[in-house]
Amino acid sequence: MDDEPWPGLVEVQFTDAAGRCWSLVDKAPISAAMGELGPDSVYPVEVTVACVVAEGHGLPDNDEVVTVSTSGVTTLDGREEFTVRWDQLIR
Repeated sequence: MDDEPWPGLVEVQFTDAAGRCWSLVDKAPISAAMGELGPDSVYPVEVTVACVVAEGHGLPDNDEVVTVSTSGVTTLDGREEFTVRWDQLIR
């Protein structure tokens, strides 16, 4: 998105279990691939964002959904909890 403030801002988009597209905007280190990304990178790039499964959720089957928190990495309106398919998560 922008190189200021250092180390720059990135926008990460993903689709939740209901098919809604969300955008998370934060400093570049939110993603596991940040060491590989820079102004000359070819976008879009597949990345991962750390999250934790919300309390009260067991380990569902692959076709079930689960609520996760991105632990402070939020949408522009402050949302950090999302319902996603279990198979979207890297375990």
